[in-house]
Amino acid sequence: MLLVNHIRDQFDVVLAGLQKRNFPDALAVLNQVLALDDQRKTTQTQRDQLQAESNSISKEIGMLMKSGKREEAEQIKARTAQLKQEIKDLDDQNSKAEEELKALLYTIPNIPHSSVASGKSAEDNEVVLEHGVIPNLGEDKLPHWELIKKYDIIDFDLGVKITGAGFPVYKGKGARLQRALINFFLDEALKAGFLEVQPPILVNEDSGYGTGQLPDKEGQMYHATADNLYLIPTAEVPITNLYRDVILSEEDLPIRNVGYTPCFRREAGSWGAHVRGLNRLHQFDKVEIVQITHPDKSYQALEEMISYVQGLLQKLELPYRVLRLCGGDMGFTSALTYDMEVFSAAQERWLEVSSVSNFETYQTNRLKLRFRGEDKKTQLAHSLNGSALALPRIVAAILENNHGPDGIQMPKVLHPYLGFDKI
Repeated sequence: MLLVNHIRDQFDVVLAGLQKRNFPDALAVLNQVLALDDQRKTTQTQRDQLQAESNSISKEIGMLMKSGKREEAEQIKARTAQLKQEIKDLDDQNSKAEEELKALLYTIPNIPHSSVASGKSAEDNEVVLEHGVIPNLGEDKLPHWELIKKYDIIDFDLGVKITGAGFPVYKGKGARLQRALINFFLDEALKAGFLEVQPPILVNEDSGYGTGQLPDKEGQMYHATADNLYLIPTAEVPITNLYRDVILSEEDLPIRNVGYTPCFRREAGSWGAHVRGLNRLHQFDKVEIVQITHPDKSYQALEEMISYVQGLLQKLELPYRVLRLCGGDMGFTSALTYDMEVFSAAQERWLEVSSVSNFETYQTNRLKLRFRGEDKKTQLAHSLNGSALALPRIVAAILENNHGPDGIQMPKVLHPYLGFDKI
């Protein structure tokens, strides 16, 4: 959530940032924010003046009572009753203005970093680098949805029977591949200095608002209405919310957490060949890395996270590329996002497997996540997160890029986790 003072002090910068995101009616919305804030301040000033008058009259009544001037004291008591009602009315007005202001701020996305390019869609994203050799599988290439049938390792029909489309059943070596990847990703994160946590996969409304999934992505989340809880779309939500309403010490930073969870996304309106098989699911597994950092060091942390994710892809021997997202394709809460995509040799296209983002103070302002520096003053920390990694498209690329006449060769780094080297 943007800070009102930042909007007021850097109005032109904020406006330009929202326009870079193609945010509709940016000027009108920002002016409305400032008008509501002015209204709130005016009401608060009036309320404080009336409270000061009430306090003064109360002292005067006390002095009159001590002096035995009861009749005069009773005469001005009526004014105190009137002041109390006026103060109450102003408190109600102020609460209403604050709620309207907060609700409006929730609808405004984060301001892009200066390095973010203008653009409207994924087609305008900038390719930063490409790595690895794209395999040539020839005419015998098979997409992963054909391979999983051939080797009977994932069953979509059983998933439909049990739950519905987008909930596959992993079997035999398919299940072992899932477990191997999860353990590999977690072990690599621990080696890199991340602390493993195992958070709940259901979160309350406050947690959804804290990291920005609510109200922006409410329609994409599964909602357990009886208890007003949400199935998580990513481990970012519960892990970052571990630090909601917390004041850290500067010495605690950076905080580096990693967690494995299943993730749930409704993905309403997703149809077509581009979402076939493992390309897009309603339930999938993912290992997530989260950092809470000092504002001066968050972009250094972002670069380190990008390098770390690339290291995982290199160890899995997958060709990949790194993209810096344009303003029109960035997530609602992000200030700067890099996507990592692997090449699917059978589908002949790039598949996103990781997003690494710096949110600056956008989430921490919602979370009231602060740290206290040497001067004992508190300030908002910066939050970052990244997929390290999401499994479905990694599995799809491993299967497609490594299959041959005698089976599917597994990446060497996974052999100790799998107990086999080929499917």
